[in-house]
Amino acid sequence: MTDSGRVRGLWCATLTPLDRDGRVDAARMTAHVRLLLSQGIDGVAPFGTTGEGASFSVAERRSGLDALLAGGITAARMVAGTGAAAVTDAVELTRHALSVGVSRCLVVPPFFFKDVPDESVFGFFAGLIDAVNDPRLRLYLYHIPQFSGVPIGPAVVARLAEAFPGVIAGVKDSAGEWSNTEELLARAPSLDILVGHEPHLPRLMRSGGAGTICGIANVFPGVVRSLLARDVSRDDETRVQRFIDILFRFPFLPAFKAIKSAQVNDAGWRALRTPWMQLGDGQRDDLVEALEAAGFAVRHAGAQQ
Repeated sequence: MTDSGRVRGLWCATLTPLDRDGRVDAARMTAHVRLLLSQGIDGVAPFGTTGEGASFSVAERRSGLDALLAGGITAARMVAGTGAAAVTDAVELTRHALSVGVSRCLVVPPFFFKDVPDESVFGFFAGLIDAVNDPRLRLYLYHIPQFSGVPIGPAVVARLAEAFPGVIAGVKDSAGEWSNTEELLARAPSLDILVGHEPHLPRLMRSGGAGTICGIANVFPGVVRSLLARDVSRDDETRVQRFIDILFRFPFLPAFKAIKSAQVNDAGWRALRTPWMQLGDGQRDDLVEALEAAGFAVRHAGAQQ
């Protein structure tokens, strides 16, 4: 049954493990998601940025979503990353998600051509919705211009929300610019406004936002969960910023996978899809030592912070 509930609280932009042949490791991915849910994550978003979604084919992403469902991860706990550079691929991925009961889809705008005007961004999403032509669709707009190169401005969001009420369900704002998030809250108050930049989460929740879809939840879900609490402390906010400051001394995706690998003592977790490359031995040691010196237990399997 399709779940059309809202994306609120703590959702994880899940990492995608690979097998020895460089293919999506469905068993390891399902086990990872089960662990996250057992640790209090509200839901997961496979094949987004942290999940290297743009590096996988349509067929791989379809089968990955199918594998999670077959592994017992319910549609109610998922929002599918269905964005693509080609609108036809985005349509196919979105239709597939709906066909297997996942109604919530996270879609980035086409990301190869830059300097795209707002009218074209609106036209892309309007065309996608019209092509999918399914009232079950709950579309989450994915604003991450530092990667996509194509912003989804608040004016475009507001126009889409007005043109497609009920279908446009929310925005994941991963730009890391509070002024943009604040404007989204003001111009589209009916939507679920989520952030990808974890330090903004306390301010978002105080302002009536929905929550987060974030990468840190892959490895330290408790660190992010604390930011959702009404009594969030300055120490909690400082701690997540300290983690980010250490993480971004390294390429962030190889660093996330290196941390996960150390936590579960599984070197297979280090594998990435090209163009990313694994951290070298020295880099991994530096990363783990820096995190542990900052109070993050990394070398212990199943560590929860």
